[in-house]
Amino acid sequence: MTDLSHQTALDAAYGALQAGGEAEARAFYRLLADAPLCLLLAAEAEGDTITPQVFDLADGPVVLAFDSEERLAGFQDSPLPYAILPGRVIAQGIVGQGGGAGAISLGLNLGTGAVSETLLPPEALAHLLALLDVASNVIEGQPRSFHAPQVPPSLDLALAQAVQAAAGLIAGAVLAGVTYDNGAKGHMLALIGAAETAQPALAKAMAEALSFAGLEAAALDVVFLEMEAAALTQMARVGRAYELTLPETPAERPTPSAPGMDPNQPPRLR
Repeated sequence: MTDLSHQTALDAAYGALQAGGEAEARAFYRLLADAPLCLLLAAEAEGDTITPQVFDLADGPVVLAFDSEERLAGFQDSPLPYAILPGRVIAQGIVGQGGGAGAISLGLNLGTGAVSETLLPPEALAHLLALLDVASNVIEGQPRSFHAPQVPPSLDLALAQAVQAAAGLIAGAVLAGVTYDNGAKGHMLALIGAAETAQPALAKAMAEALSFAGLEAAALDVVFLEMEAAALTQMARVGRAYELTLPETPAERPTPSAPGMDPNQPPRLR
C-alpha cells in the first residue's frame, strides 16, 4: 500500500501547477526533467538498451513511471523489471514513437493515488523537450563596466537553483549587470572554477534555467572565470553572489543499481 501521507517534490510541484498558472507549469516541467523516475520495462535490460513496457489504455499507448521505488512497489503485485531514468531521458526516448493515435503518453504515478498521479500526453512530453532545446548565449562584445543586477524574481530563483545543482562542479557564481564596449547592456553570470570539460553542459544548464523561467537565453551571458580573474573582482563588488551547499561525498561511490544511473552511459530506449 502506498503511503499517501508522504508527499514528494513532484507532488508539491504538480499540486502548485493545478492551482497556479504558467510559472507553476514551468516549475513542474523543470522538476520532471531531472527527477529520477522508475520506468517499467518489458524485460530485463540488455546491456545499455532497455525496452519500456507499453500498456494499451483507453487513451492510447502508455508507459508507466513512478517517482519512488515505494510507489512502484505499491503498484505492482509481483516484481517487474524497471530502470531509473531522468524524466528528460524518458521523454526523449518515447516522443516521436508511434504517431497519431499510436503516439505514446507517460503515466506518472498511475494507480498510486498520489497528488502527482497524471497522464502526460505526447504533446506535454514534446513541450518538455522544447523547453530543454536551448543554447547558451554567445558574447560578441567585451565588458566595459559592471553594475548591480536587476532581474525578475523568477530568473533569480531559477539561477539560484541551477547554480546549486552545479555544486561540486563550480566553486561559486556571481551575477552582475554589464555594459559592453559596443554600448549594449545586459546581465552576465560568472561561473567560477569550472573544468573545461564541464563548461558546455554547465552553459546549457543555465540556458535551461532561463527557459523554465519563461525567458530567452539572450537575457543572460554566461562566462567561466577563475577566482583570481580581474573581471570577477569587479563583478563581485556590485553583483549578486550565489551561495553553494556542497553535496556530501560518500565514503565509496555506489555502483549504479539499474540502467540509466550512470550519467556517462545513457541508456538506449527502443
